[in-house]
Amino acid sequence: MPHDAEKAVRIVAAAKAAQVPLICYERLVRDPNVTFFVGVDALGVGILQAESLARLAPKGNYVLIGGSSSDSNAMILHDGQMRILKPFVERGEIKIVSDTWSKDWEPSEAYAHMSEAIDSTKGNIAAVVASNDGTAGGAIQALDDHKLAGKVLVSGQDADLAAIIRILDGTQTMTVYKPLGSQAKLAAEAAVSLAKGEDVKTTASISIGNRSIRAILLKPVVVTKNNVKQTVIKDGFQNLETIQKSLPKEKWPQ
Repeated sequence: MPHDAEKAVRIVAAAKAAQVPLICYERLVRDPNVTFFVGVDALGVGILQAESLARLAPKGNYVLIGGSSSDSNAMILHDGQMRILKPFVERGEIKIVSDTWSKDWEPSEAYAHMSEAIDSTKGNIAAVVASNDGTAGGAIQALDDHKLAGKVLVSGQDADLAAIIRILDGTQTMTVYKPLGSQAKLAAEAAVSLAKGEDVKTTASISIGNRSIRAILLKPVVVTKNNVKQTVIKDGFQNLETIQKSLPKEKWPQ
C-alpha cells in the first residue's frame, strides 16, 4: 500500500526486474507492470461523495478539498466527484468557489483552504466535498471556528472513528467505508496464489494506460448517521462503546 503512488513506481520496477508478482492493496500505483489490484475503485468513491451531497444540496456554493496532488488516486477521486457535479455546474445550480489539493492529505492544509473559502464567500457555502476523513476534519474545524459546523454539508472517506463521531454529532454528513477486513483477507489470499504461480479468480479489471490490470474490486459503502450500526459497527470496524463514550445518549447510533 504505497504512501506516495507516484514514487512507488520504483517498487514496481524492482519487482518486475526480479520477476516477482506485485499486488497493489488499497491504493493503486498507476504503472502497467502492476500484477494485480485489491481495493475499491477510487472513481466510484468520488462519485458517491458528490452524489450524497448533491442530493441534499442541489444548489449553492461548493468547496472541493482534494488529497495530495502527488497521489494519482486523489486525482481519480476528483474525477469521480466532477462527473457528478459538472452537470449541476453547467446548469448554473452549483458554483465551485474553491478547488484545492492538500499536501500529504494533511488536515492542516484542508483547514487553511477551508478558512480561505469561508473568507472569500463570507460563509456562503452549501457543501464541502472533502476527499477523506482527515481533510473533512480540517474543514470542519475551520467551519466550527466560524460557527458554521453542522450548517454546511461535508463528505469524507475511510470511516475513521473521529468521522463517525462527527457524523453522529451532526457536523459531517457522510463518509465512505471500505470493508478493510475483507480487503486484507482477499489481498493475502491473492498473494499466496500468485506466489504459488496459481491464477487468482476474478472477472474485474482496472485500466492503466492501454493495459488492463486484473483486480478484485470491493463495493464502497456510504455511511450516514442512519446506518452506522448496520455498517461499521456490525463489521467490527468501529466499537459501539467507544462511540457512546464520546457522545450524549441522544446522539448514540440507532
